[in-house]
Amino acid sequence: MPLATAPGNGITKLTNCRLVRGSDLVWDDIWVSSATGKILRSQSTFYDELILPDETIDLGGRIVSPGFIECQLNGAYGFNFSTVLDDMSQYAKKVRNLNRRLVRTGVTSYVPTVTSQTSHLYKKVLPHLGPSGRTRVAEDGAESLGAHLEGPFLNPGKNGVHNTKVLREAESIADLEEMYGAKNINPAVAGTALPIPVKMITAAPELGQMTKIIPELRSRGIVCSIGHSEATYEEASAAVAAGATMITHLFNAMRPLHHRNPGIFGVLGTANNNNDNDNDNSSRPYFGIIADGIHLHPATTKIAWNAHPAGFILVTDAMHLVGLPDGTYPWTNGGEAADHFITKKGAVLLLEGSDHTIAGSSIALLDCVNNFLRWSGASVPEALRAVTATPAAMLGVQPAKGSLEAGADADLVVLDDETGTVEGMGRSLAVHQVWKFGAKVFDRASEAEAGEGV
Repeated sequence: MPLATAPGNGITKLTNCRLVRGSDLVWDDIWVSSATGKILRSQSTFYDELILPDETIDLGGRIVSPGFIECQLNGAYGFNFSTVLDDMSQYAKKVRNLNRRLVRTGVTSYVPTVTSQTSHLYKKVLPHLGPSGRTRVAEDGAESLGAHLEGPFLNPGKNGVHNTKVLREAESIADLEEMYGAKNINPAVAGTALPIPVKMITAAPELGQMTKIIPELRSRGIVCSIGHSEATYEEASAAVAAGATMITHLFNAMRPLHHRNPGIFGVLGTANNNNDNDNDNSSRPYFGIIADGIHLHPATTKIAWNAHPAGFILVTDAMHLVGLPDGTYPWTNGGEAADHFITKKGAVLLLEGSDHTIAGSSIALLDCVNNFLRWSGASVPEALRAVTATPAAMLGVQPAKGSLEAGADADLVVLDDETGTVEGMGRSLAVHQVWKFGAKVFDRASEAEAGEGV
């Protein structure tokens, strides 16, 4: 039987490349389909079904990684998710524009984050931030995996930049439904086959009855994260036992590590008595690390990774000032409109009028990866795992995301390994191409020829 050679099957073969597989870079080909949006099993496609690809692309030895997953993004390119517009159809348009720009940085999926705000704001914006990948349109860019609500059930003593006037304590799940809108966090109330908009909630477990509420949130498919908290080691351990599986920006806005009470950090040292394998996460939560060199000292980042590599997730906590020049910009922080200002000077974002209150970051996720590579001595696959397989596992979106295995979504980042090209910078990765659902959506070489930038 002859091989099928008719054009238009949407299949592309990427060859002469190193694939991220577990802890290794493996020389292999990878086949993707823009028709199904999936990674194909190349041997069965070629030998069993006798199908040839539409196109074969020689990647010249470059690295192929699963698409990056960003778990804490407050906004970018001038748009903040914690914003109510007079015309909310414009809000949806701004989200779409952000998605198309974000994917060019290698982020193919993300969790849009809304900070501590009023109930009115949550109910306005959340319908626009739910999972968006069901249409599987590559040109839409990065897809939302559901919203992350960072507040307002936070400890006022660890508020960071959050407005203490809107912070609350919860006594029952009804308090969360009233704050966020029941249809946004309760599938039974939503009355639709579509997933609810909310994927993750950050809260201080020591306040009110939050620890007792965690099991109900988990039953609804919502990830519970500990953050902005004064929790002791015992309180944090109780939250993990109740079902909290994530820590929001470890070390920042929480009780510091103390030798007689290790606080939240201590739960990373709670070993599973039945399994000493670090890949087992049944007793230790995942945790986010902002590797911008501002939120944490590089040595602190390395300590966290060494404590629990399988739970290590790199995040940016980036604000809408990403991609904007230095200056002072408005921000909605607990009001119905822009009521605070953030000053950007280089990579540093500070709440206006403060010399030390950090207001998120303006770093890209790949920059966090490169920083971590330089600071930790980790291998490239280990560093990339922190923005691919590990966040996918935390969010419960494996095997569709965070993997290069056959059947996974064909979300790929092709990376240049620029080791040694910049003196003193050590190992550095750069985005060469981005593929979404099996279609190429960004090519640095092509855009450089056209005179365009990321």
